[in-house]
Amino acid sequence: MGKSTFFQEFKAFAMKGNVIDLAIGVVIGGAFGKIVSSLVANIIMPPVGLLLAGASLTDLKWVMKAAELGADGKEIAPAVTLEYGLFLQAILDFLIVAFCIFLLLRGMMRLSAKRQKEEAAAAPPPAPTKEEELLTEIRDLLKK
Repeated sequence: MGKSTFFQEFKAFAMKGNVIDLAIGVVIGGAFGKIVSSLVANIIMPPVGLLLAGASLTDLKWVMKAAELGADGKEIAPAVTLEYGLFLQAILDFLIVAFCIFLLLRGMMRLSAKRQKEEAAAAPPPAPTKEEELLTEIRDLLKK
């Protein structure tokens, strides 16, 4: 297989509508993710922090082993912690993103269904084909 054939196949693949649609979806999805992350960090989490007595959800952790300090006060070994707050934050982010995508897709599906109903009502029924006309004539003749 020559190089030119390989590149021609790749170009044909990359220029297909599905690949371009996917690329657009990834870019819009990235921007949508930033919006939702901002919503969580700046709108939702401050009230949650107030409910947690001023603590941030991401600061919640269980110290399994405290940090070891030397005689001079410097840290010799870091603390071993189970940071469940970061995990809870990731779950909350996921749930909000999933809910927003659900609402977006639900709205798009409703618009699509409404448009299809309008198009179906506006379009006249298709004329019968020659085969259908012939079969109708045969049926009518058999009834006689």
